[in-house]
Amino acid sequence: MRCALPLLLLLSSAPIHAQAEMRPRAREAGVIVGILQPGPLNAITDVKGVKVGQVTLPRSRDVNTGVTAILPHGGNLFQDKVPAGFVAYNAFGKFMGSTQVVELGEVETPILLTNTLNVAEAGAAAVEWTLAQPGNEEVRSVNAVVGETNDGLLNDIRARHVTVADARRAIESAADGQVEEGVVGAGAGTVAFGFKAGIGTASRLLPASLGGWTVGVLVQANYGGVLTITGVPVGGKLGRYDYRQQVEDRKADGSVVIIIATDAPLSDRNLRRVAERAFAGIARTGSSFSNGSGDYALAFSTAQAVRRTADRRTDAASVQDLPNDRISPIFQAAIEATEEAVLNALFKAHMVEGHRGTAQALPLEKVLPMLEIAR
Repeated sequence: MRCALPLLLLLSSAPIHAQAEMRPRAREAGVIVGILQPGPLNAITDVKGVKVGQVTLPRSRDVNTGVTAILPHGGNLFQDKVPAGFVAYNAFGKFMGSTQVVELGEVETPILLTNTLNVAEAGAAAVEWTLAQPGNEEVRSVNAVVGETNDGLLNDIRARHVTVADARRAIESAADGQVEEGVVGAGAGTVAFGFKAGIGTASRLLPASLGGWTVGVLVQANYGGVLTITGVPVGGKLGRYDYRQQVEDRKADGSVVIIIATDAPLSDRNLRRVAERAFAGIARTGSSFSNGSGDYALAFSTAQAVRRTADRRTDAASVQDLPNDRISPIFQAAIEATEEAVLNALFKAHMVEGHRGTAQALPLEKVLPMLEIAR
């Protein structure tokens, strides 16, 4: 780990608004997760074709929410569906469209993330956008895919601030390149481990000897437990975890949504297996997977060789399928990228004063020296 002292001094003395701009990603602060190398952007958009769009509503004490949209590719998703696998690790939550993803093993719309009580608006936006695409004039059934976490501590969630137009803008603004993290989009009001969290992303690039595939992850982090960073029980060291208060008073409740993209040619069966492994990355961060936590993962492949095109859906077709014996490196990549994506969500998020309380930023000036000592 490189020395982060200059960064710590700057963060501790800068105004809150400046700290938000200066906060580093985990790797920028010297925190290295796992053994595999990240892609060029260390983001889900390192998987070629994947686009991300985010709309953050104008913030106030009562409004801290938004929408994040993930597009598996930039074409007509309904006509060129992507194979997908879905896992509900603890299903205390809402994930619109998940039953059809499980049944058919495919995604046919943008994947949207928002808050618990605005799932309907996000779903309507996905339907509207899909129906408006050229070539979909005869479409009469759309399986909108929407995940959520509850941001009711910082956001007046009962007011249901997110509109269909907001969610539509998230889809229409989706682009490749860098992905904003922290207090943005569907992460504007989320809290993890008692600290402000939000949207985080990371990627892993497998070496050519292991297939050369890319795995990218985006998380909406809003869950509890004992925060652990590269094996160090940071939450306990900070005095931010008390069993009675956190568990008995339900402060460890919350949710996480994990979206995993890869260019490896995987079947929906093996994509489900990849989605399942992502929870090992969540466990490494110290999650309690508590009763009130909705923990979901959806993995899809962008490979043209497995795309569910109109022609392939018309008749029997041949598709590639990476064999089981070659998938373990992809499991490792998904685990590492998931863990780092959560850390990026925490590292990049700044303090937010909200509707029913305040979520402090993870105090990097205290955390990074702990990790230095551990190393």
